[in-house]
Amino acid sequence: MNNIKLILEKKGHTQTWLAEQLGKSFNMVNSYVQNRRQPSVEILYEIANILDVDVKQLLVSNKKKQAA
Repeated sequence: MNNIKLILEKKGHTQTWLAEQLGKSFNMVNSYVQNRRQPSVEILYEIANILDVDVKQLLVSNKKKQAA
């Protein structure tokens, strides 16, 4: 799972814009955003650079937070 949709909205960018920046089709980016397909690690880093965020922000943790 990824947070690409959330980060795009927070940054005020569209899927079309991200597709153009990545040189990918809208359909491919849409599949990433909708979590139907996960981008490779290389593409995740490229997306993080384009969106100017830490790559970790794009990922949903696999660990549940424990109450303190």
